[in-house]
Amino acid sequence: MSGTKRANNDTQSVSNKKGKVSITDFFKTASSPISNKRSISNTTTKNQVGKNEEKENVEPKLGKSSIGTAETNSINSIVKTATSSGTTANNRISTDFDKAKWVNSLTPEQKHLLELEINTMDESWLALLHKELTKTYFLNLKKFLETQWNTNGLTIFPPKQDIYSWTRLTPVDKVRVVVVGQDPYHNFNQAHGLAFSVKDPKTRIPPSLLNIYKCLKIDYPDFEIPKTADLTKWSNQGVLLLNTCLTVKAHNANSHSKKGWEEFTTMAIRKVIEYHNKTANQGIVVIAWGSPAQKTINNIGLNMNKNCFLKSVHPSPLSASRGFFDSKHFKKCNEWLLEHYGSDSLIDWSIVDGTTIKEIHEKKLSAELSIL
Repeated sequence: MSGTKRANNDTQSVSNKKGKVSITDFFKTASSPISNKRSISNTTTKNQVGKNEEKENVEPKLGKSSIGTAETNSINSIVKTATSSGTTANNRISTDFDKAKWVNSLTPEQKHLLELEINTMDESWLALLHKELTKTYFLNLKKFLETQWNTNGLTIFPPKQDIYSWTRLTPVDKVRVVVVGQDPYHNFNQAHGLAFSVKDPKTRIPPSLLNIYKCLKIDYPDFEIPKTADLTKWSNQGVLLLNTCLTVKAHNANSHSKKGWEEFTTMAIRKVIEYHNKTANQGIVVIAWGSPAQKTINNIGLNMNKNCFLKSVHPSPLSASRGFFDSKHFKKCNEWLLEHYGSDSLIDWSIVDGTTIKEIHEKKLSAELSIL
């Protein structure tokens, strides 16, 4: 790790054991002391996370729903079983979690309220969070959302099928970086379930994301600033782009805050860190921009000895000039990943098709040549 990184007060990390464990082992050992957990194979010494196609599942048929036929078809069209390196999403899930059995255990009302979670959430995340979904606060949140969706003239972002896109794009065992956002974008053709990202190529880049691009250009001078705002390429590499609130009323920022989403997403972050720290014996990089995001991580109680915590002011034009551009978070993130898990774990932050960041490409290429 560079001297600059060690001197920076907002970055805390130490070496942790290398290795990789499937999420299957997590559920088999989650209730046992770490010392009693199954030993990790020594044959895998790097956190090898390649690009991952969007993870999507469809299960089971629950009959009539408040979701309209057209929207149901839209959801089902993007909710397909996907594979990664020949491994289905189902094979990554612990045998202790039987999705069909869990669904059958739900009451008719719970099945109705949780149809979106059942049909669009990646199974690795569903295995982690299914107990959270049946808690009173979450069911009340879904009742609130149902009322909002069924109110004439009211538009909610993102579209229903995109609310859990972060789970399908970045399954639990692929996460190596967590970027904590706040509220979804609240204008048309913006929010699609990933913090800071806009999928529609015709939509203007939001000011905060434009500042993120500028920061990247400082960290990596050959980074080509895109004309679009879709960060799906980052998600495919294991960067979890998670807002603390997952829905919002059109043109009304923070309109769905304090309804239950914050409790749910805090648990999601806590669970994915717990999986990587306690079972996979891995650390992850957590990036929190702005006080709300940092408060979320502080409430979780991040283990600073095992993970890397990068924090700064928010990239909003209102605050970015107070330290965001000097944070070098993208560089520091890769430095930490390289030190702990080797060049295979590096994030190529480039967005424009056909481009790559030279420094990252050369490190990856050098590692490949050394193996040959």
